[in-house]
Amino acid sequence: MTLQRGPTRGFTLIELMVVLALVAVLATIAAPSFIAYQRNSELTSISNTLLASINAARSEAMKRNQHALVVPVSGTNWAGGWRVYVSQTYGANATTYTEGTDLLIQQQEAMPGYIAVSTSDTTGTAVNQIRFDGSGYSRNAAGAAFQAMTLRVRRTDVASSAQSTESRIVVVSQSGRVRVCKPATDTTCTTTATQ
Repeated sequence: MTLQRGPTRGFTLIELMVVLALVAVLATIAAPSFIAYQRNSELTSISNTLLASINAARSEAMKRNQHALVVPVSGTNWAGGWRVYVSQTYGANATTYTEGTDLLIQQQEAMPGYIAVSTSDTTGTAVNQIRFDGSGYSRNAAGAAFQAMTLRVRRTDVASSAQSTESRIVVVSQSGRVRVCKPATDTTCTTTATQ
């Protein structure tokens, strides 16, 4: 008894070339969308990391009933990283982290070179610290007055026409509430926002 085989089925060379051409066209269309997705994802991640650090400072301030701060690691360069700590001193000296004295909560490493972070308070003055009192309210550098501020996180490797879509704004209200918004989709999301 011999077994008979059916006809052999497979792809022809023409069918294979048509499928490869379709895949190439789809990949060409999808690549820019993927790059935009990747940029958006990275920017959102950095903004949310900053938001989490600010919320950690506020939480520690209320938990310990002491001043907690978020300050750039180097001078006023927020893109160079930041520290969250509970200050053991009050007043002018509280703006500088003192190792061994102050309680370090977390430290964030520097951002990629194409990320810029700029800050301002409601008067447009650059802010070199975010301070919370023991009640969780945002305070100015002297710790005397309530202060609202914004931090703008943006990509510098995109065209100026894409800056609004490639940026996020972290808003810290006087009450200590913190939010992240996207200027391209939220009309209340400006560098002068107070809530």
